[in-house]
Amino acid sequence: MAILNIQFYSQCLKRQVPLTALIPLDSPFRLAGDEPEARPLKSLYLLHGYSGTHTDWTDFSRIRELADRYGIAVFMPAGENHFYLDDEDRGALYGEYLGRELIDFTRRMFPLSASREDTWIGGLSMGGYGAIRNGYRYADRFGRIVALSSALIPYKIANIEPGFKDGIADYGYYRSVFGDLSRLLGSDKDPEALVRRLKESGTPLPALYMACGTEDFLLDVNRRFHEFLEREKVEHDYRESSGVHDWSFWNRTIADGLTWALGEPPAHP
Repeated sequence: MAILNIQFYSQCLKRQVPLTALIPLDSPFRLAGDEPEARPLKSLYLLHGYSGTHTDWTDFSRIRELADRYGIAVFMPAGENHFYLDDEDRGALYGEYLGRELIDFTRRMFPLSASREDTWIGGLSMGGYGAIRNGYRYADRFGRIVALSSALIPYKIANIEPGFKDGIADYGYYRSVFGDLSRLLGSDKDPEALVRRLKESGTPLPALYMACGTEDFLLDVNRRFHEFLEREKVEHDYRESSGVHDWSFWNRTIADGLTWALGEPPAHP
């Protein structure tokens, strides 16, 4: 497994940005006669949570082992605390960076499949929201979404007023990240609105895997989005199991999410 820490200039963010990449060209997990260099790699763009960084997944999870076993490339960008959304006022286009620029850059640099079906996005908490929002926003680029303990907070912050404060942030922060909060629902930052637009246009939706712990403080919004998808008859795999908002739960469910996407991993040779 090649582990790379990359810096490159992003046109969308107008500065040098960091990226951690896992490229399984030298993986010990090989089947007899398997030659991965003969075919393009599947890719997963994996997003960290609020107050995290692009090294979180390699520091705290078993993603390196899983990427080795499955033979997939994993790219972990820095989202800072911007929920992977475009900030037009600052000219910092985090969504466009994920959905267009980063995919194009990594495909030029590594032997990746250019197929939508082989290109996936995933994340935890803030990154779970970012995966759902950008997976649907750029549905022409992503074939699958893996969303863990997703911070689907448009349900909670729509129409809040100055003076609002919760355990994460305050009105000023939410206003700066999500824009006009009185117009949040129905915008392209609202996953429900994105699903409806894709259905109306006849655009294929990415396949979706969602998981949330039954003791997680975000369980209510995950259930709400799951119930919306059921009403809209959007196929998805939704799972609840015992767990809180921590790496123990995310380690278990990222493995489940990859099994959902790829089947059981090859055994160690």
